[in-house]
Amino acid sequence: MGSRAVVLVCRDGEVAARRFGVDDGTTGAVYTRTGRSFFTDPAVTEDLLARVRTAADGTFAELDTGWLLFDAELLPWSAKALPLIRSQYAAVGAAARTALSATTAALDAGLARGLDLGPLAAQVTERAADAEAFSAAYRRYCWPTDGLVGVRLAPFALLASEGAHHATRNQAWHLALCDRLGAADPELFASTGRCVVDLADDASTEAAVRWWLDLTGAGGEGMVVKPYDGLVRRGDRPVQPGVKCRGREYLRIIYGPDYTAPRHLDRLRDRGLGRKRGLALREHALGLAALDRLAGREPLWRVHEMVFGVLALESEPVDPRL
Repeated sequence: MGSRAVVLVCRDGEVAARRFGVDDGTTGAVYTRTGRSFFTDPAVTEDLLARVRTAADGTFAELDTGWLLFDAELLPWSAKALPLIRSQYAAVGAAARTALSATTAALDAGLARGLDLGPLAAQVTERAADAEAFSAAYRRYCWPTDGLVGVRLAPFALLASEGAHHATRNQAWHLALCDRLGAADPELFASTGRCVVDLADDASTEAAVRWWLDLTGAGGEGMVVKPYDGLVRRGDRPVQPGVKCRGREYLRIIYGPDYTAPRHLDRLRDRGLGRKRGLALREHALGLAALDRLAGREPLWRVHEMVFGVLALESEPVDPRL
């Protein structure tokens, strides 16, 4: 797992400064999903942009553009979220292991004295195993980095270029373009796996389920299910542009070490997701409108109108873990 990143790479610094207001000497930008600079050091940002620019050299010419805007994951998770990991996830895991270790020792002492503590001891043993699984889940996405050493970029879509956004392109087009980046610089770029599914074919859907189980069983975070043709409507309603399907162990990071206990699973299955889906569709529409304005050379304040709309929706009181 990595952190969501948007990478704007320009052919030259003059384009970046003129069109996008980049004034730190870099020839583009690497932003987090909330619009903040991904790296604190502009030199690291520029090093990354230089390698993306070199790998994407043919794409600039193919699309006749001076800039490219990629949607990507930047790995490892710890490269950006190390303070969060330490304060929120590592602290929870350490506290759980410490408390449960002491509880286990006390129960073992009671059992040795002949007290009827078997059911409670079994419950605590299960919780201790869940705590270990929780720590193992987040550690899987952490490794040391130094500048760009150890950093991997996994692009999965080209959002826009001069004159057009590319949301209507099919997934094969986006991933083929991303594969070319990986072929040009395999040390930096990580390939985004994919599985094309025919929903009318039972064998195809069963193969996709096996693919997902193998992926998550090997430590992968999960997959995002997307319509093959990009923007798709069912009747008069748009289809969700993407649905995350995370793996069992990764979900411990989201819902807690013992989320697999029946009492928790019953609660999670009873959630109402309609509001969350509605917000996602509205945010997606505003994002596309922002890309249209950006690609159409409209002033940045016009782009920011749409962005502020997304931020307003993000402030709606909906559980972000859904």
